[in-house]
Amino acid sequence: MQERCIQFNKSVYIGNKCIEQSGHVFIIAEAGVNHNGDMKLAKQMIDVAAEAGVDAVKFQTFKTDQLILKNVEKAPYQKMTTNNEMSQYDMLKSLEITKEQTKELMDYCREKNIIFLSTPFEKTSLDELDELGVPAFKVAATDITNIQFLRQIAEKRKPIILSAGMCYLEEVTKALETIYCINKDVILLQCTANYPIQDEEANINVIRTFMDTFDIIVGYSDHSQGVGASPYAVAAGAKVVEKHFTLNKHMEGPDHKASVTPEELRQLVSEIRRVEKYLGDGMKMPSCSEQMTRKALQKCLVASQSIKKGDKFCAENIVAKRTNGEGVSALYYDYVDGKIAGRNYNADDIIWLN
Repeated sequence: MQERCIQFNKSVYIGNKCIEQSGHVFIIAEAGVNHNGDMKLAKQMIDVAAEAGVDAVKFQTFKTDQLILKNVEKAPYQKMTTNNEMSQYDMLKSLEITKEQTKELMDYCREKNIIFLSTPFEKTSLDELDELGVPAFKVAATDITNIQFLRQIAEKRKPIILSAGMCYLEEVTKALETIYCINKDVILLQCTANYPIQDEEANINVIRTFMDTFDIIVGYSDHSQGVGASPYAVAAGAKVVEKHFTLNKHMEGPDHKASVTPEELRQLVSEIRRVEKYLGDGMKMPSCSEQMTRKALQKCLVASQSIKKGDKFCAENIVAKRTNGEGVSALYYDYVDGKIAGRNYNADDIIWLN
């Protein structure tokens, strides 16, 4: 892929939300596997996400037997946050959600007026989510190099949120090339796939690298601690933000400790919306509140001494002063310089051209 030679769609719809560069940031509350396999807990998480004002809540859907070999070790962060006697296979097996449970959660999200999303980790789960009508697919960092699976997801012809964790730029390029031939509704997320990350690992500047390299909507999957990097990612250009959350950081499970609390999730949404206000629309013009300030503080041309009708305006007889906005703006000094006075002026009289 040559630089910016592939152009993905500039507007991507997920449910009733339009994601585009000039629109609001699409905020995903990542429930992930923090429900611990408990449907009551999963619904409580949906309640928290809806109350926080996020756009979507996202879970993870997988069939453990199709996802992992039984002898695969846990990731380092998983060893630190879960029972070491339980294998990664057994841990994941305990966190599976069935198709029926997924439908139940989707229905509950509709009641709460929040978009349901889930990450499929293999084709069976992908097909199930598609049949249930999930509006978009999140691709986890673990699958950005899974070319066969990327094609299968793209062929569903639904929007794709692609997480670029644990990979090189060349691998991102290959993934986007693979998807582009089939599906152009793609959003690319910068991600550092550890739980949690150190501040220096956030690498928000990758958002700019992605924007400069690929013609695509860009976002940020945030694994920093607390409210963390997300508001800064928005300032850097992220239009989608994803953040893990939990009901209790001290619960048993691989992701709880790296997740935000319900209160932190509310703060996250508040800070992102505040950053959006700070950023504005990019059009350089006086704000409404500046108009009266402009009138009081910007300068116009006045006579610095007596000027007779027929004299030429020049540097010796005109000067800029605050005039409550009356007269010729000092911006047009060069236009006034050399013009003929049409009447007599006393010192400090406002210059008028008539």
